Amino acid sequence: PPPPPPPPPPPKPPPKEEVVLTEEDYKAMYTESAKKAGYGAAAMLGVGLVSPTAAFSNMFTTFALSGVIGYQVVWGVAHSLHSPLMAVTNAVSGMTAVGGMYTMGGGLVPSTLSETLGFTATAISAVNITGGFLVTKKMLDMFKRPTDPPEFYELYAYPTAGFIGGFGLINLGFPQAASIAATASALGCIGGIAGLASQSTARMGLVSGMSGVSIGIAATIGSLSWPASTYVQLAAALGGGGFAGYEIAKRVDPTSLPQTVAAFHSLVGLAAVFSAAADYLEHAAHSPEMLDGVRLTSIALASVIGGVTTTGSVIAFGKLNGNLSSAPLQLEQRDQINMAAGAGTVAMMGLLMTMGHSHPAAGMVALAGMGVLSGGLGLHMTASIGGADMPVVITVLNSYSGWALCAEGFMLDKPILTTVGALIGSSGAILTHIMCVAMNRDIVSVLLGGYGTSATGGGEAMVFEGEATFTDVEATVENLKAAKEVIVVPGYGLAVANGQYAMAEIAKELRAQGVNLRFAIHPVAGRMPGQLNVLLAEAGVPYDIVLEMEEINDDFKDTDICLVVGANDTVNSAAIEDPNSIIAGMPVLHVWEAKNVIVMKRSMGAGYAGADNPVFIKDNTDMLLGDAKKTLDAIKAKLDD
Repeated sequence: PPPPPPPPPPPKPPPKEEVVLTEEDYKAMYTESAKKAGYGAAAMLGVGLVSPTAAFSNMFTTFALSGVIGYQVVWGVAHSLHSPLMAVTNAVSGMTAVGGMYTMGGGLVPSTLSETLGFTATAISAVNITGGFLVTKKMLDMFKRPTDPPEFYELYAYPTAGFIGGFGLINLGFPQAASIAATASALGCIGGIAGLASQSTARMGLVSGMSGVSIGIAATIGSLSWPASTYVQLAAALGGGGFAGYEIAKRVDPTSLPQTVAAFHSLVGLAAVFSAAADYLEHAAHSPEMLDGVRLTSIALASVIGGVTTTGSVIAFGKLNGNLSSAPLQLEQRDQINMAAGAGTVAMMGLLMTMGHSHPAAGMVALAGMGVLSGGLGLHMTASIGGADMPVVITVLNSYSGWALCAEGFMLDKPILTTVGALIGSSGAILTHIMCVAMNRDIVSVLLGGYGTSATGGGEAMVFEGEATFTDVEATVENLKAAKEVIVVPGYGLAVANGQYAMAEIAKELRAQGVNLRFAIHPVAGRMPGQLNVLLAEAGVPYDIVLEMEEINDDFKDTDICLVVGANDTVNSAAIEDPNSIIAGMPVLHVWEAKNVIVMKRSMGAGYAGADNPVFIKDNTDMLLGDAKKTLDAIKAKLDD
C-alpha cells in the first residue's frame, strides 16, 4: 500500500515586530563604543606609566600589534575550517620548544635540574609540532574533491630549506640575521592561520605555518653557542618528540579529534611550566641580577597559565575520551574552593616577584606553590564543567596555551614567541566567543560550572505533552525518493556511530536522482568547532553542500524532508518556545519548519543539556530509533534496491 499522506505543516509563528531605532538609541550605541575606546586609551596610558624598560615597551608593542593581526586573520577563517584552525594552532604553539632550548645544556645528557626541564620542554613541544601539523594535513586532505586541480605544495620545501641554509651561512658573521629569521618565522605562522580563510588557500596556509615554525626553530639554534655534544641532545629531544607526535597523529580520526586537541593543549601547558621553572633555576644559580620584575612576572604568568592549561586539558581529555564522567563535579563550597586556590596562587606569584631575585629558596617555594595551586584550580574548574560545555572548554584552553606562550616571549625577550602566542590566544578567544554565542552562554558561567543560558528565565520549564509517532526504514526511503528538497542535520551521534560513510552514499545517490540534498551544521555540533565538517569531508561529502546554520536556517520552511541524524540540543525548539528552558535563547536549527521531519536517534532520551525536545512530538515529526550506522546502512541498501 502507498505510504500515508504527510501531515499538514505546523502553523507558522507570528512574524516578529520590526524594532525601529530612534536617534537616542543610535546615540547610546555610539556612547557605549566611545566608552570602550576611552577605557582602551586609559589602559595604554597605564602601560606607559608602569613600563619599566625600553625592552618591555618594545615587546608590548609586538604583543599589541600581533593581537590585532590575530583578531583580523582568525575572524577571516571559514567556519568549516575551525577544527583545522585548532590543530594548526596546536602545532604552532609547539614553539614553546624555543623556551626549552634556551635552558638546555650539559652535553649529551642534561646535568642539572634546569637542563633536564629544558630538555623535557623541548621534547614535548616537538610532539605538538609534528602531531599538530600532521593532524591538520589529514583534515585538510579530507576536504579535497576529485575535481580539484593538482597541487604541488612540496615545491615550497625548496625556498624554505634555502632560507634556512642561507641563514646558517650568514649567521656566522652577521649577528642580526637571527632577528630577521625570527621575523620571517612570525610571518609564516601568521600565513598559516590566514590561509584558512577558504578551502582553496587552506593547504597553502598549512605549508606557510610549517615553514614558519621550521625557520623559528632554525633561528633559535642559530642564536645558541653550544658544544657539539649538546646539539646531539637537541636532536634527540626534537627527533624523539617528533616521532611520538607522528605516531599519535597516525591514529587520529575525526571522532577522536576533540580529545586529541585537548591532549596536545596539556603538552603546551606543561612545556610552558617547565620552561619557566628552568629559566628561573638557571638565572637564580648563575645570573640573579637578570631576575628583574619583568622576567619574574613573566615566569609567574607562564607557570600559572601553563599549570591551569595542563590539568584542565587532562580533565577535558578524560571527559571527551570517556575515561571520566561527563557530568559536572559538584562539590560543596565549589566557588569558595576556586577563590581560595586563586588567592593562594596570586600570593605565590607575589612571593616570587618580590623575593625571587634575592632568595632562591623562597623562589622555589613560590614556583612549587604556583604549580600545585594553579594545577589544582585547572583540575577542579574543568571537572566542574559538564560535557555539554566541552566545545567552549576546548577553545578556552586553546586560548590559554597562547597566553602562556606570550608570557614566555616576555620572559626571554623573544618577539617571535610573543607574536605566535598572541595569534594563538586571539584564535582561542574568538572561537570561545563564537561557541558562547552559538549556545547563548556566558563565558563566566561556563568557567564557573553549571549550565544555563544568558536568557534562561526563573520559572519552571514547560512540560510538552503529546505522543511521538514512529516510522521505519521502508517509509523513510519512500519519502526521501519522493522529496525534492532535503536537508540533513548531523550531530555527534553520527560521529559516535561512524555512520558518515553510509550517509555520504545516501546523499550521493539521492542527489544523482535529482534531489537537492544539503547538510546543515550547527556551530557547536560535535565536541569541538568544525568537527562535523571534517567528519563529512572524510566520507567524501563535497564541502559546497555543507552549509552553516546562518546560511541555511531560512530554507527549512521550503524543505520537504529534514533528516536529523544524531542531533538533539542543536535542533531543540524549546530554545525558542520556552523562556524557562535550560537552553532558552540558544540559536538552533529550525528543523521543525520543514514539511516533514525524520529524527534518527538511539533512544528518546534528552541531549547533553538535559532538556526535553518538543520537536520529537510535533505532528510533522516521525522518530526512527536505532543505531545510526545500522539504520543508515539499511536506508542505503533499500535505496539500492
